[in-house]
Amino acid sequence: MPSTAVLVILLSLFISKVSAQDSVKNLTLNEAIESTLKNNRGILLVKLDENIAAANYKQTEAIFLPQVGLSYTAMSTNNPLNAFGFKLQQSIISQNDFNPALLNNPHSTTDFMTKLEVQQPLINMDMLYMRKGAKKLMEVYQYKTQRTREYLTYEVQKAYLQLQLSYEAVRVLNDALQTIKVVYNFTDNHFKQGLIQKSDLLNTQVQVTTVESNLAKAQSNVRNASDYLSIIMGNKIGVVYKADNLLTTSELSADTTQKLSLTRSDFVAMQKAIDASDLMIKSSKMSYLPKLNAFGNYQYNDNHIAGFGANAYLVGTSLSWDIFKGNRTKNTIIIQKLEKDKLVEQLAQQKDQSQLELNKAYRDLADTRFEINQEKAAVEQAAESLRILQNRYQQGLLNTTDILMAQSQLLQQRFALVQAQFTYHVTVSYIQLLTSKTNK
Repeated sequence: MPSTAVLVILLSLFISKVSAQDSVKNLTLNEAIESTLKNNRGILLVKLDENIAAANYKQTEAIFLPQVGLSYTAMSTNNPLNAFGFKLQQSIISQNDFNPALLNNPHSTTDFMTKLEVQQPLINMDMLYMRKGAKKLMEVYQYKTQRTREYLTYEVQKAYLQLQLSYEAVRVLNDALQTIKVVYNFTDNHFKQGLIQKSDLLNTQVQVTTVESNLAKAQSNVRNASDYLSIIMGNKIGVVYKADNLLTTSELSADTTQKLSLTRSDFVAMQKAIDASDLMIKSSKMSYLPKLNAFGNYQYNDNHIAGFGANAYLVGTSLSWDIFKGNRTKNTIIIQKLEKDKLVEQLAQQKDQSQLELNKAYRDLADTRFEINQEKAAVEQAAESLRILQNRYQQGLLNTTDILMAQSQLLQQRFALVQAQFTYHVTVSYIQLLTSKTNK
């Protein structure tokens, strides 16, 4: 037995052993998309960003709600002023405490104070606009999450199409292998009868080996595509998925009139970021205005630990006005305006780039559709040519090289057709991604 044939047999045994170790599972495109949107780590990450933005927005509720603090303080001093003050707070001042000797040289005096403090924001216009800006940022991340879902849907569609392409390649190569084996058997019989030369038999054997090697690679590509799908779907690798057959262009409806939508989620996210920048600029401008806040406290003072002898309260309002901050606010506003202008330019550039990609995708789609029609005709012609040549070869009117070239030509044309159909489907999916609209 020739060494090449031995290698082919060993390779086939190895492939069958590996395949037996892989678990096989049927998988539809909808199932793949559903699993991806549920388990993909990219979705989980952007969802965390969205939750962080929501928590930051909730944090701004502090501009409406009061701040309450409870403290317990123990102090001891012989400072004349503080010692007298402690006694006043404890309401234990007596006539003897006005003795100059005691006033100037008091004994160690202790004070245990329990205090409840409340601060209530009233009018803070800068914080109000900052809260509105935080809400816009929260919406930005919501639209980013949606765009991530749309992009991952496109990615899983591509991965599923790659799996379908791999199965189509296996099917084409299996058909080619059956055809070339018929030619090989016929050539082998004629060689044994002394009707053809050994070189013809060897050429046919090389063709069989080549197709079997390509078939082994195609089967490996099925497993590679399955592993990639598992990664996208957030599953463990090692499962070989069985995909639906690749749809032909006649079975696939492609709307070639869709236009770039200004409500696409990434566009809306960018616009929300621009709106948030506007609000942050207003917040900085409002920081020039006075701020009005209320405050109050209630406290107990005693000279014994855990004592609640004397009590007092203090309430009031505070009107504060930062008149000049060394031009810090002015320069902050300038920076914020420049950052907003940058976002505006980025949005315009993103729209122009997307329109360019959409126009190219439509041209690619038309070219691919034309290519598919051409390849279909080429496959039919190559198949008919091979049939005619096979009949003539069996009648001894052609040499082996002619039949092998015809068989290779048919194989190439079938591969080209499958590849064109794959490209068509990927382009349609990409157009759907480019022309998607927000669902909010």
